[in-house]
Amino acid sequence: MAGLKRIGIFILFLFQMIHGSGQEFNCIVNVTTQKLEGTDKRVFDALQNAIYEFMNNRKWSNYNIKTEEKIECTVLLTVTERLGSDEFRGNLNVVLRRPVFNSAYNSILLNYIDKGFQFRYIEFQPLDYSDGTFTSNLTSVLAYYAYVFLGYYFDSYSPSGGGPFFQKAQEVVNAAQNAQESGWKAFESEKNRYWLVSNYLNPAYTGLRDFSYNYHRLGLDQMYEKVDAGRNSVTESLNDIQKVYNAKPGLFALQLIFEAKRDEIVNIYGDQRVPPTEKNNIINMMKEMDPANGSKYSAILESK
Repeated sequence: MAGLKRIGIFILFLFQMIHGSGQEFNCIVNVTTQKLEGTDKRVFDALQNAIYEFMNNRKWSNYNIKTEEKIECTVLLTVTERLGSDEFRGNLNVVLRRPVFNSAYNSILLNYIDKGFQFRYIEFQPLDYSDGTFTSNLTSVLAYYAYVFLGYYFDSYSPSGGGPFFQKAQEVVNAAQNAQESGWKAFESEKNRYWLVSNYLNPAYTGLRDFSYNYHRLGLDQMYEKVDAGRNSVTESLNDIQKVYNAKPGLFALQLIFEAKRDEIVNIYGDQRVPPTEKNNIINMMKEMDPANGSKYSAILESK
């Protein structure tokens, strides 16, 4: 009966998303310029407001989400250089969070810093964007991450549910192929906007999509009532990405998963109720896939 109740709650959640009202995001936006000296900071206040309006007041999907169900995300832009009167360069940190059912906990889906982000902005100029066109690097990058957010988010609630939004993000990439700014082209790097969405849409890496659903919907969402069953689903999700790792160890999307989930995995398996054999299996698995941070997984043995 409890399982049926949870399914009913989830169906109600989706129904409310479709038939509610309002835009999708509750996005915190912050533009900082600590490293930038000798320039009028008012333009950056205007830029912060413009990005906030762009992310929060546009409709990015056909879903209408109630205010209390809006998707939590953060866009932090650190401007490091002023290249001209209206041209800037900086780092864009994008963070996406997802609530875990029956808890006050939010799980991080994505935490990425897009470095060397170059853009133009004129104070009080509207941020115009239209799907399928490249108007400016600023609006295309923001639209790209809005669609990536939706892709990640909906993948975590239904199997490959974020597919249409990853496709939208790829359309943004395609429209930006003639842009002068970097981050859009395959040959520039294997760790950029082009490759992130390409990884998620590549049939060879379906384990990325399986991971998201198994980890969040079948794993974290179940752990309040069924700790062991939920943790088993989390383990299954790690097996999903291990298959991807075996096919392509340095895959960009995998590295972003590790960055978002590393501490959470340590907390899940660090529980003193987890059998020692299971702890060691997870430690070995994660050290193999995320060797640069192998020492962090050893904390799993320090039972809470």
